[in-house]
Amino acid sequence: MPGVPGATPQEREEWRRGRAEAAAAHVAAAERARAAETERARRLLEGFVAEVRRRGVPPVPLRARVRGGRARTGLRGWYLRRDESLAVAEDGAFHVLTLAGGLRERLLGVHPPPADPPLQVGRGARDGESVELAELLRRRLEELGAGDQLPGAPGPGAPTSR
Repeated sequence: MPGVPGATPQEREEWRRGRAEAAAAHVAAAERARAAETERARRLLEGFVAEVRRRGVPPVPLRARVRGGRARTGLRGWYLRRDESLAVAEDGAFHVLTLAGGLRERLLGVHPPPADPPLQVGRGARDGESVELAELLRRRLEELGAGDQLPGAPGPGAPTSR
């Protein structure tokens, strides 16, 4: 309505207010969807941790990648990808283990903060690099020799909702 000939200042203000409310509602809906996705992903990670413990797979010291090498994190858990860029700690927290830093961090260690886990790992990455979290965890259980079914996760080939 701005720029419409004959619109009163009051009409223009009402139009702007309506657009602002619509934008705020859109942002709130997106935030609710993101929070729900994070909660579902956390439940999958909790199931993964419970299953590897039940199967007796011991946690390992987690190391982060920094420029020029690897750094201690003080965390123990299980790597989720072969390249050791993602992990779940013993407490079920999801960690991205590729961090900025260099020699200082390699010598003194790093403290990667927990991140909100996604249901789709690698979303927006190159073809073949994106995978559903449930599938990634199922594959990792297989690799760890801990079986192939994650409690609460759909089985292979099961339909997934997005």
